[in-house]
Amino acid sequence: MSSPAPNQHFASDNYAGICPEALKYIVEANGSGHEVAYGDDSWTQRVCDRLRDLFQTDCEVFFVFNGTAANSLALASLCQSYHSVICHELAHVETDECGGPEFFSNGSKLLVAQGGPENGKLTPDAIESVVMRRADIHYPKPKVVTLTQSTEVGTVYTVEEVRAIAAIAKRRHLRVHMDGARFANAVASLDVHPSEITWRAGVDVLCFGGTKNGLPVGEAVVFFDHTLAEDFAYRVKQAGQLASKMRFISAPWLGLLDNDVWLRNARHANAMARLLHERLRVIPGVRIMFEPQANAVFAELPLHVIEQLRARRWRFYTFIGAGGCRLMCAWDTRPETVEQIAADIAALCAA
Repeated sequence: MSSPAPNQHFASDNYAGICPEALKYIVEANGSGHEVAYGDDSWTQRVCDRLRDLFQTDCEVFFVFNGTAANSLALASLCQSYHSVICHELAHVETDECGGPEFFSNGSKLLVAQGGPENGKLTPDAIESVVMRRADIHYPKPKVVTLTQSTEVGTVYTVEEVRAIAAIAKRRHLRVHMDGARFANAVASLDVHPSEITWRAGVDVLCFGGTKNGLPVGEAVVFFDHTLAEDFAYRVKQAGQLASKMRFISAPWLGLLDNDVWLRNARHANAMARLLHERLRVIPGVRIMFEPQANAVFAELPLHVIEQLRARRWRFYTFIGAGGCRLMCAWDTRPETVEQIAADIAALCAA
């Protein structure tokens, strides 16, 4: 009976540890002596400036502990309690954030749209349909469109798709929010400059995920429109997301930003997903559900295969996305781990 490579699994890229470059800056920040608290330290200012350089624009940057807080607080800053947020039916804000966006916005309603069933993405037509559903005062007024990049089924919005959605949003006076928990994987997949699929395409605020890309903890909320960031620091504080020793949240970002390590990590995770896809797609009894474009592979496996994989101590989810098994690759996933799980699946399917 085979077993996974030591401590390597496919349940989530959150399972991975801290990449060495990020860990290096935690140690450096710790050895730099006393620093001003609550984000006024020199490390946080350096990272904010580096992110402005990365996006080639004078954006406002804030740091929070996790993606749920990033999305919830960002969306709350874009709408009032009587407004609504249009999202895909599989969006993380709808399925996996325990009502956080509604809670922090004091009741803004999520309006679920059915996007393309084959790719998990919102379309301009789907957004238009939701906007036009009702316009009376008894219905929460649409105010924001939120996109998950990459999506919950491992696909990626192209530059053209983001621009088309931003165009319909502008016509309907909607703001555009991007849940970028795996933004790095999307940029790596598209091979475009990060500005091209954000503010240049019409995105107002991005939640830039660091945890899944090799950080210990921490997401960056990036406002490309300064007016939308007004009083956002107070939201962060009130939500319990203002780190007193902020430098230990921000400094590891330097490890990702130096020499584009964030892209290297994402490219590796994406490459491991492509390798896994290549191995699985030729196995009789396995059906690939979505063409993998980032670092996730969704596959339908026979029930007995799923049970036996878990008996062999492989960890993966079967309730995320549109069904089947989600096999997620991380910045540190090793090729031999991919080959091992693929071999186990092939053997079990053959049996």
